[in-house]
Amino acid sequence: MESVGNIILYFIVAIAIIVFSVLTVTTRKILRSATYLLFVLFATAIIYFQMDYQFLGAVQIAVYAGGILVLFVFAIMLTQQPGKSAEALASHRRWLGLTAALAGVALCGYGLFSYANFGGRLITGGVDINMEKIGQFLLSTDKFGYLLPFEAISVLLLACIIGGVVIARRR
Repeated sequence: MESVGNIILYFIVAIAIIVFSVLTVTTRKILRSATYLLFVLFATAIIYFQMDYQFLGAVQIAVYAGGILVLFVFAIMLTQQPGKSAEALASHRRWLGLTAALAGVALCGYGLFSYANFGGRLITGGVDINMEKIGQFLLSTDKFGYLLPFEAISVLLLACIIGGVVIARRR
């Protein structure tokens, strides 16, 4: 049985994730947006730690909050002037975007609440999955392994960094 403190912490962190996610996409200053994204990534790591997935929490902080966000800030500093604020976007299709966002929230809510045993054996098909099996799947080169796509994405990110440097040097 979970304690009341864990439930309260979960709701505080969930509200923080929602607020900082909205601030990430609505702010006009790009470095401030990256900072809000950092808060979202740290809050996600707190959720992992609360579920006793220490490895995933550590990976979340080291890889995403540490590595990927530093890469984003590096690319921002090379390609733009971070002190300048962006102009407000004028869109005539704002209602279409709002409708699509609400439809996405409704679809996710339906998917979340339509399962009787969300997060249990219903989703995994009765297979007991632990962290060792997840690690083997992620780092294997078998038929369903994810090592090759992971390495392909790292090469793509490296190409993006090189492209940002080339664009920044032309100015």
